[in-house]
Amino acid sequence: MKGKIRREKPQIVVRDGQPVAVILDIDYYQELLERLEDMEDLKILAAMRKKPLRFRKLEEFLKEYPGRV
Repeated sequence: MKGKIRREKPQIVVRDGQPVAVILDIDYYQELLERLEDMEDLKILAAMRKKPLRFRKLEEFLKEYPGRV
């Protein structure tokens, strides 16, 4: 089976008739985490783009963030 990876369907764990957990294929889970991180990065980027650009001298920046750069 080359190329395409066969993914198992998610398994739902039920306790007292209520779903309490889901078991996912690890590769699918990692892909979901990467997508979530990408979505968060895009939200941050969109917010940054709404703010006006502000240029300042390196010395001013270093005073604002001492020891962090």
